[in-house]
Amino acid sequence: MRRVSRITIAGVATAALAVTVSACGSSSTSTSSEGKSKGIGLAYDVGGKGDQSFNDAAYAGFQKAQKDFGVSGRDVEPTDNESDADKIQRLETLAKAGYNPVIGVGFAYAGAVKEAAVKFPKVTFGIIDDNQTQAKNVADMVFHEEQSSYLAGVAAAKATKKNHIGFIGGVDVPLIHKFEAGYEQGAKSVNPKIKIESQYLTQTPAEGGFSSPDKGENAANGQIDAGADVLYAAAGLSGQGVIKSAAEHKIWAIGVDSDQYNQAALAKYKNYILTSALKNVEGAVYDLSKSVLKDKKPLTGEIRGSLQNGGVGLADSNPTFKGNAAMQAAIKKAEAGIKDGSIKVKTS
Repeated sequence: MRRVSRITIAGVATAALAVTVSACGSSSTSTSSEGKSKGIGLAYDVGGKGDQSFNDAAYAGFQKAQKDFGVSGRDVEPTDNESDADKIQRLETLAKAGYNPVIGVGFAYAGAVKEAAVKFPKVTFGIIDDNQTQAKNVADMVFHEEQSSYLAGVAAAKATKKNHIGFIGGVDVPLIHKFEAGYEQGAKSVNPKIKIESQYLTQTPAEGGFSSPDKGENAANGQIDAGADVLYAAAGLSGQGVIKSAAEHKIWAIGVDSDQYNQAALAKYKNYILTSALKNVEGAVYDLSKSVLKDKKPLTGEIRGSLQNGGVGLADSNPTFKGNAAMQAAIKKAEAGIKDGSIKVKTS
């Protein structure tokens, strides 16, 4: 379990497939005999496993569920420049092979989940970061990302020495607008005159906004050159480039989705990762799997994580962050305001 602040979230959480692996992406698996339940099917978003962020949070929930419930599972990587048809085939292949639940990681799976759920009504499908599909066998697992981003903005405004911070979004889409809106509002609640750089890496996921550390690094370099000394990236794998640039320039980065201070692949940069705006993707995957495999009462409908229910928050693994009394007091006050409704966080 990842370590999180007292004021934030409580973290959680085949031969048949081989025929279609070229269309469905590479994968890892542990198998069970033909005809029996195969456990959990997980299909990754752009960037895949190893992003130290969004996809890896889903993988952590997948692993924990397999261990706790004594089941196997198959997790499948996306392919470059894939079509919606590839995503549909990926989910349908998992369902046909006997995996239940089948979870699409990311809003890009919205159409695929909708189509596959109709064809496999006895399988529970989950989708993270999208709530467009209302069906009896679909769980829409979404979050108030703007709330944790507001707290990240408060932290950034307290940490900056230049009253100049930055936001880098992976792709210019409504979901990432929520991160930006909350971050800017939180920062301006501390200092209305703070200067905020803002940039989106690409217009579409296919252009690599969530999967290109080089794009993230270049954007970060530009914002640092412009004077920003705290950078928050909501950009998946691309965020690794932002963190790298921040560390090289000896300024603060704020991570996203997973506690990036504690990610092994980012260990050499950890002293420059102030905190991370978390959303409990790990718990969402775990809880849906539990509802199907153990409780036998599948979760369906919209399931939204918030500060109130522990679905989002800030990581406090960095001792510098945790030990900053003024910063912690400001964050605690902001969180209380969001919870009691006196602070209304913007989503765009």
